[in-house]
Amino acid sequence: MATRRALRRTNASPFQLWLTCPLGHDCTVTTTGQPARTAVNRPPGRPLSSELSDQLVSVAVDILADEGWGRLNSDRIAARAKAGKAGIYRRWPTMAALARHALAQSSLVRLPADAGSLRGDLAALLEPWTRPLDRSERAAASLVGAARHDEQLRAGLEEALVRPLAQVVREIARREAARGRELAPDRVSLLGSVLEALWWQRYTAFEHAPLDAAGVQQLVADVLLPITDPEIVADAV
Repeated sequence: MATRRALRRTNASPFQLWLTCPLGHDCTVTTTGQPARTAVNRPPGRPLSSELSDQLVSVAVDILADEGWGRLNSDRIAARAKAGKAGIYRRWPTMAALARHALAQSSLVRLPADAGSLRGDLAALLEPWTRPLDRSERAAASLVGAARHDEQLRAGLEEALVRPLAQVVREIARREAARGRELAPDRVSLLGSVLEALWWQRYTAFEHAPLDAAGVQQLVADVLLPITDPEIVADAV
């Protein structure tokens, strides 16, 4: 039986806050208690071709990256992949399910090699920001707006970016603890929230040029390190 739950406004990630509807609107969602699926259960009959599945996903990512979510449909995918639409819907019941599956094949956040210091680790994490968005990042960026209204797309972005980024931040904090300096849990949480917000800004600010190496270092020094080292701000004041 469906239940209704209210979206929480406290202790929410930047992504969850960004998705929250404006004040005064109905902010409830309907759930069935069942986990969202990225693809239909395998139907009876001939096994699905993994080669065709990979081809369909690749075509979908190309469309998302180059044309955007609004242009992703079964007719366009079938034409480019030279496949039947039935083959698409045997695998994914909706375009959102296909997009979520495609996101799961991407590595949007990577744990950098240990740079020997917190400053170095954070700069290495942001090193991709010195380049334009790659194909997978452009595909993910095309879904950000639509994710406000689609549960599958929200879940896909959570799985592909929000959770991996949080895991990377925790690992960077563990490295710092192994060096002899343990960061306070609330500081680690705030660092993760700020990094997540910056990631969404990068995905949605399409006119913004990539940073250079000096810009990355300045972002780390001026925005991130004061979070983990509040005394930096105190000294400045």
